[in-house]
Amino acid sequence: MAEYSALALLKNALTGNRDWKPAWRKPEPKPEYDVVVVGGGGHGLATAYYLAREHGITNVAVVEKGWLGSGNVGRNTTIVRSNYMLPANVRFYEHSMKLWENLSHELNYNVMFSQRGILNLAHTPSQADDFIRRGNAMLHDGADAVWLTPAEIAKKVPGLDVSAKARFPIVGGLLQPRAGTARHDAVAWGYARGADRLGVDILENCEVTGFLREGERVTGVATARGEIRAKKVAIAVAGSTGRVMKLAGIDRLPIESHVLQAFVSESLKPVIDTVVTFGAGHLYVSQSDKGGLVFGGDIDGYNSYAQRGNLPVVEEVMSEMASLFPGLAPVRLLRSWGGIMDMSMDGSPIITTGPLPGMFLNSGWCYGGFKATPASGWCFAWTIAKDAPHPLNAAFTLDRFHRGAVIDEKGQGATPRLH
Repeated sequence: MAEYSALALLKNALTGNRDWKPAWRKPEPKPEYDVVVVGGGGHGLATAYYLAREHGITNVAVVEKGWLGSGNVGRNTTIVRSNYMLPANVRFYEHSMKLWENLSHELNYNVMFSQRGILNLAHTPSQADDFIRRGNAMLHDGADAVWLTPAEIAKKVPGLDVSAKARFPIVGGLLQPRAGTARHDAVAWGYARGADRLGVDILENCEVTGFLREGERVTGVATARGEIRAKKVAIAVAGSTGRVMKLAGIDRLPIESHVLQAFVSESLKPVIDTVVTFGAGHLYVSQSDKGGLVFGGDIDGYNSYAQRGNLPVVEEVMSEMASLFPGLAPVRLLRSWGGIMDMSMDGSPIITTGPLPGMFLNSGWCYGGFKATPASGWCFAWTIAKDAPHPLNAAFTLDRFHRGAVIDEKGQGATPRLH
């Protein structure tokens, strides 16, 4: 039954909005749970939801140091795609895409998933060959991909400069039609409400300050709201992974934390009805339902825990936007923000058991965290419930870096900032 129907909106408008049911409860922590999930972002909330829904494990707590949506799940450019090349990544992100396609119905909550497509522009013949190769790999592993000519691109995105005199000539583009965008806040709220309705306790303002141990085994967490014991403890804290894991005595992990900026312009009439990425640099842009252009580019390139960035990246991203869309040069920037990226050594995620008994780790998302939210939670819940990975995340182990079995999506080697 819909809780936010037109009739409910009208009724509450007439009664001063006093009778809305809270989307989730505000419980006090229990002394013990079957599973404690550290991190109330998209991945943590999705994990708790799928633990309850798929595996019947409802004695679960999600502990979040702030309020829900205060981290990366509310600080991203909302792009959803599965246009990867390596088999492990394509299959994983394609599973996520399929979950996205039914997510609003499953959660009974509109996450505003819009399959407007994503277009990767190619600017040289060699880049076109590379993109076509990736498109063929996507088709081979069950994703969708279409190659567009410059004329087809000009028709699809009229504002692009596709002329022969363009600073970065466009020779074609790889389109994934099923890709698109979703409303980041709605994803967090939908998973939170869904988990809460299944009996999960969501504990906000409950920062983890340490881990409880019996020998090597993790048996719970110490928090700002007291000690909480658990049979299993799952970590899903994105860019804060290094700091949280250090509390458990894990000083070295194959990830680095970097700040990634995002931007939104003033509202415009509809001008871009897809997601466009720049192949000669690093820019991705879409237009929100409010009319603002939402876009981003490179991480700032230095290690940081700050949720803000510096001006050189701002200048670079704006110049790339003006090169692609000369007509948008006068548009004013409305605001910017930053998220803390947990950049893995090979550009692919970590969803695994360990590294300590009783602990499970979800990290290393680089640029792929938001789009992976459903599959990340689904696979992480499976791994926690079964004490073993699902085939979709079996390759995303922590020890792959010791074994040399890296999943190097961009071919950049073991340099996190380049992924």
